Amino acid sequence: MALGRSGRAAALTLPPRRVAAAAAGAQPPENVVRVPWALRLRLQRGTQRRRRGQGEAAVARSGKLLLRSRRPELSQPRWQTVGRWEQPQLVSAGWKHRKACGDYFQLEPSQQAAPALQAPPADAGQSPSFAEMGLRPALLAGLETLAIGRPTAVQRLAIPALRRGRSALCAAETGSGKTLAYLLPLLDGLLARPEALPPAGSAGPAAPRGLVVLPSRELAAQVGAVAAALCRPAGLPVRGLTGGGAAGGLRRQLRAGPAGAAAVLLGTPGALREALRRRFLALERLRWMVLDEADTLMDESFAEPLEEILAHAPLASGASGPAGPDEARTQVVVVGATFPTGLSQTLEKFTDVGQFLTLGTQSLHRLPPHVQQKFVRLKGQDKLPELLHLLKERPASGGAVLIFCNSASTVNWMGYILDDHKIKHLRLQGQMSAAARAGIFASFQKGDVSVLVCTDLASRGLDTSSVQLVVNYDFPDTLQDYLHRAGRVGRVGSKAPGAVVSFVTHRWDVDLVRKIETAARKRTGLPGLDSSINKSPPKGG
Repeated sequence: MALGRSGRAAALTLPPRRVAAAAAGAQPPENVVRVPWALRLRLQRGTQRRRRGQGEAAVARSGKLLLRSRRPELSQPRWQTVGRWEQPQLVSAGWKHRKACGDYFQLEPSQQAAPALQAPPADAGQSPSFAEMGLRPALLAGLETLAIGRPTAVQRLAIPALRRGRSALCAAETGSGKTLAYLLPLLDGLLARPEALPPAGSAGPAAPRGLVVLPSRELAAQVGAVAAALCRPAGLPVRGLTGGGAAGGLRRQLRAGPAGAAAVLLGTPGALREALRRRFLALERLRWMVLDEADTLMDESFAEPLEEILAHAPLASGASGPAGPDEARTQVVVVGATFPTGLSQTLEKFTDVGQFLTLGTQSLHRLPPHVQQKFVRLKGQDKLPELLHLLKERPASGGAVLIFCNSASTVNWMGYILDDHKIKHLRLQGQMSAAARAGIFASFQKGDVSVLVCTDLASRGLDTSSVQLVVNYDFPDTLQDYLHRAGRVGRVGSKAPGAVVSFVTHRWDVDLVRKIETAARKRTGLPGLDSSINKSPPKGG
């Protein structure tokens, strides 16, 4: 009697003695097929390879991917959803082991345009233009000089609300157009209530009607250029105030130009505090104040000067407004992509935070869905060769590159290495003198040099629409820092969405990567970033 299909399978898998026993009575023992152990191992490995190939084929058949892994069985197609309480299988789960070096995964773009440029929902009706929002003709003329067309999502949300005069928290993803979202309605308010400016050269401190506080001189220069373009048709003088020089320099900045005192002042916390202490500046006429990049302004290095600035402004409940006791108090607008938990505690010392409007976009605290993001697990010694390979293989037409390091010393060291490899670049870090930093970022923006090595100084607010690649040579310390760095590409006005490549080296880096991967697979916001300005601490504690 011949062996059936099941008998042959048993003969291939069972040890020889068990095969003989199973075949007893069915066929003679001499007909048993004895399979060598080495051949059995080869058969098992072939089966595993076939299963892996089937898994790859299944992923390929499933369509476009949300997450692409070096190990295809861990890739996730776009159609696949992960439940809120479900724990997905992570590529980075084993990345704390040294054998994980060389592994990687990549978040693929799920849409082409930035969320800020997406049209409003169908039930919201047609998106209004800037003119339909009621902005004054002088500001519309300024928008034409900036070649700005239709408003973005945060601008559609913030401009009507801020024109009503309410203080607000304006939260939106990086690169979404927050600068115009607050400048347009607040400048419109100044034009609605014109006041005579003191003549040029007049004695007394400068008394602006609008104030924008920014964390760096580079950002102050950038926002100042936008404000000047908007205010030029209306004849509103704009001034910038940054430190790094002698006290006489502060007075000259405040009184520069033929128009005398500034109607709108943009400055850094240290310079503004020094001008207030020396009585070069007074805030009694202030109609509105903006705290831009609020999470950076709440850093320990800025907290004390910021509180001193807030104390000089007419913010407190019952205080006289800029035009007298019957005037409304100064309008405060807090702007940022992320917000620290101590923000409300600081503001509550000076104003009624409970009366603030909260304006936030749907993409707040979420990974940019239109930007490719790659995470590579590397040994520390392999980071530099990988970076040099990226830079040398990148085509000349590939756009500008930002390389982020976590310390000024690493920026300087990296600069020497790139010099040795004849890679033209610029460096930007906070320990540079004001003279050294002046013009570096402007030169990078103009395209004189296409590679900038920097610290997180360049990750906040600066317009980097020419950048198409961000390299996190050092992985950021926090999820907030990752969002800000990733927001340097795929901005409103960028020609291409760009990409982010992150080198993951330390065990603590892996902890953050796991949170990012989990949020990407679940399509949720990053954890721990949803603090609200309206979450006040308990009284009397």
